[in-house]
Amino acid sequence: MAAPVDNDLIERDLPKAVQLLNNLTEQVVSVTSHVRELLTKVKDEAFKTTKGLSFLDLRYHLLLFYLQDLTHLVSIKTEGGKIKESAALDRVVTVRTVLEKMRPLDHKLKYQIDKLLRTAVTGSLAENDPLQLRPNPENLVSKLSESESEEETGNKLVSEKKAAHSSGRKYVPPKIAPVHYDGDVTEVDRKKAQVERQRRAALRSSVIQELRQQYSDAPEEIRDRRDFQSERESREQLHRKNYEESMMVRLSVPKHQKSSRKRGLMSMSNQLSGIAHFGDITALTGGDGSQDGGSSRPKKKKLMKKKTKRKAFKKRR
Repeated sequence: MAAPVDNDLIERDLPKAVQLLNNLTEQVVSVTSHVRELLTKVKDEAFKTTKGLSFLDLRYHLLLFYLQDLTHLVSIKTEGGKIKESAALDRVVTVRTVLEKMRPLDHKLKYQIDKLLRTAVTGSLAENDPLQLRPNPENLVSKLSESESEEETGNKLVSEKKAAHSSGRKYVPPKIAPVHYDGDVTEVDRKKAQVERQRRAALRSSVIQELRQQYSDAPEEIRDRRDFQSERESREQLHRKNYEESMMVRLSVPKHQKSSRKRGLMSMSNQLSGIAHFGDITALTGGDGSQDGGSSRPKKKKLMKKKTKRKAFKKRR
């Protein structure tokens, strides 16, 4: 038995349906004419379609498939058919899902697409256009004129840079070492600081340390010190001597061993020369600590290089 028809509902919806159909017909006509114009321009090669974004190509094809399936479903509904078993319904859902997934990627490419569209329309971008990707280093240079004093101080550096550039060398800025300012220190304060340094050095001397250990009530600590470096050197020297005597050969001494032996002899001679030196504790007895010339730092001896003349053979005439 057929369902009853509501005539009042049909009378209310009929004018709206007719109006929507008329609007749809007008839009279809305008879209059809616009598409025909585009097809004509593409066939006449008015538009360059060889180089483009594959992302836009894919999106437009999906939109076209989506509209085709929607049109097919609308035609089925207008004929009174059922769309539940239609394959177009599954395709519409699939295409709609893909378009939704492409939306974040479309948002990321919006900047690049806008730049390409503006370049295609205008031919080039303006110098101060916000779509310019590369920075302009000239915008970082100050346009204000510098003062004369700054120009005078910078002339020397500029000349050095030009000289280094002309000679092909790398420009190295001058190094200025920091210096302690002692202009506010008086002579009395300087002498007091020197006496304090000498007193601290005297308290750290070997004589005071031995006296402190001798007269202290603390238990004496006995240490068995062994120099493994000297033992290793003595073993190597003994092995070297036995090898030379057994093989009847004389081995050459490497340069680093000669220098180490020389340093050991020098340190031993320094210890022997200062065994009777007690001038480093005069600061504790009221002296000025200058019995040995006033300066505790030994002067370094200048090593003079010997000039050697190379012998050459004279040419006979």
